[in-house]
Amino acid sequence: MRAMILEQAGTPLKPVDLPIPQAKSGQLLIAVTACGLCRTDLHVYDGELDKPALPLIPGHQIIGVVEQVGPATTGFKPGD
Repeated sequence: MRAMILEQAGTPLKPVDLPIPQAKSGQLLIAVTACGLCRTDLHVYDGELDKPALPLIPGHQIIGVVEQVGPATTGFKPGD
């Protein structure tokens, strides 16, 4: 999976390749097509929060397509 990681406040995001995760029980694996950053992400980037858990992959407001449905997950199918 391709991701952008923030390693230190105020530094450029770093592109990285990571292993593709597997959907666990009650989860979905989503291929992200667009991702937004919220103000909290920007506070972390600007160094305005105490002790953020770095490194991190910012952004949790996403649009994408379901790739995998984990066990015991209902209401979704690949392609949704």
